[in-house]
Amino acid sequence: MASTARTVDINEDVTKALRKFRFQRRSQGNAAIVIKINKTALKMVVDEEYDNISIADLVEELPQNSPRYVVLSYELKHRDGRTSFPLVLINWAPSSSETTMMTLHASALLDFQRVAEANKTIEVRDVEEGLTKQIVDDKLLS
Repeated sequence: MASTARTVDINEDVTKALRKFRFQRRSQGNAAIVIKINKTALKMVVDEEYDNISIADLVEELPQNSPRYVVLSYELKHRDGRTSFPLVLINWAPSSSETTMMTLHASALLDFQRVAEANKTIEVRDVEEGLTKQIVDDKLLS
């Protein structure tokens, strides 16, 4: 019987939190759930949850030197006037992060993408200019 070895475990608490987050009904604003890797336990844990947060405020809240996975429910205004709330995975991986954490983070990304079921993924390495409302709009409307 073949099994896939994982470097980092996505525990049931994270899976449940993501499922709950994904199915919440939103009528306005952005919401985010931030997941980090516990290096000693080699498992993912929920770091923070935000409701009605701007992209600029989210960037302020994220660590400058440590990677995170952020699942963002984004209020998207379409060109035809409709509003939708797609899920976006932000792979927050500042270039100044510790090499060990970056390696763990990169090795677990594909598994996390599968569990998160986000519509799009945005990579952020430059924390100063890497994530803005314009970048998210451009990625989702393209």
